[in-house]
Amino acid sequence: MSYEEYIEKQRKRAVEVASEMLDGSIHYLEGAIELSSLRFEVGLPEDDKDFLVFSGVSSEIDHLPIGAPRQYCSNEALERYETEIQESIEWAKEVSLPECKSIVTRFND
Repeated sequence: MSYEEYIEKQRKRAVEVASEMLDGSIHYLEGAIELSSLRFEVGLPEDDKDFLVFSGVSSEIDHLPIGAPRQYCSNEALERYETEIQESIEWAKEVSLPECKSIVTRFND
C-alpha cells in the first residue's frame, strides 16, 4: 500500500466515524477519541481545525470509562460516571459538531 493509499484509507475511516457520530450509530465520545487518534494519519497539518478539536475533547474526557475500558468498571462506578458522561456528550457536540460535519464534507467522495 502506498502512502497516498494509506492516507485515503484513513480519510475514509474518518468520514465513516464522523458520519456514525452524526447519525448516532456510534457513541459520540468514542468517535471523538477515534478522530483524535486519526489526526496524524490523514495527511493534514497537526493543527488542522477539524481534527484538533477532537484532540481537545479526547483530552477532557480521558478519565471517563468510555469504550473498551468500560468493561473493567463496576456497575457502581458506571452509575457514578453516567451523569458526567451525558454532560460530556452534550459539551462535546457543542464544541465539535461543525467540525464533525466538515470532516464528512471534506473527505466524502
